[in-house]
Amino acid sequence: MKDSGAYMEHRYAGPRGVSILGETAKLFTEEGGEKVTWTKVQKAGPPVTWYKTHFDAPEGKSPVAVRMTGMNKGMIWINGKSIGRYWMTYLSPLGEPTQSEYHIPRSYLKPTDNLMVIFEEEEANPEKIEILTVNRDTICSYVTEYHPPSVKSWERKNNNFTPVVDNAKPAAHLKCPNQKKIIAVQFASFGDPLGTCGEYAVGTCHSPVSKQVVEEHCLGKTSCDIPVDKGLFAGKKDDCPDTSRTLAVQVKCSNKDPKRSAN
Repeated sequence: MKDSGAYMEHRYAGPRGVSILGETAKLFTEEGGEKVTWTKVQKAGPPVTWYKTHFDAPEGKSPVAVRMTGMNKGMIWINGKSIGRYWMTYLSPLGEPTQSEYHIPRSYLKPTDNLMVIFEEEEANPEKIEILTVNRDTICSYVTEYHPPSVKSWERKNNNFTPVVDNAKPAAHLKCPNQKKIIAVQFASFGDPLGTCGEYAVGTCHSPVSKQVVEEHCLGKTSCDIPVDKGLFAGKKDDCPDTSRTLAVQVKCSNKDPKRSAN
């Protein structure tokens, strides 16, 4: 049976659609959940399983998320409202889930006794799922020298795109939430840095002036742009001229005064 080619929408063969009975019965609501019998989780559940639990909302006003450790692929509902799909087995080149935390709008939450229902497609164990608050005061950027410039660098006139900036090159763009300012550069490396936000590490190629350059562009500002430019980060000597460069930056936002690192 062909699975590609022209006019596939006109070739009717195989399954025409899939329905999840639990969705039809609205098992993700308090009323729907009362229509079936739930059993306590003793170990990893089989594929195509529904899970439910209740939890209290974290105190404060920080954003809330659910970390889906132990799960694989499925959907999540909070108090009867969908927060979307999760896919923990879709891995990055580093072998980690491309996304492990999923946002729960505070408008969906009650102070106590919130219902969370999960539909899991594969074998999984929900024991390590966590409800947590998210620190939005740490922000990151990871840009290669081959990234396209920001779309705001261009405008369209007479069906042609022309740059509206003097130098349309890739750049790292950082912006603090709630009008806070960048008070510290926690990591900066122009070269071939490793890792992801919160876990960056210097690679085999690194400009020693990386942090100084980022501080000059960003400290004390609500937002900043750092050009991905070899000339800006070269310093006195380029130790790896043949390496494709990447700029990785992690900064901290706050209402406090900025702190510049010692040179």
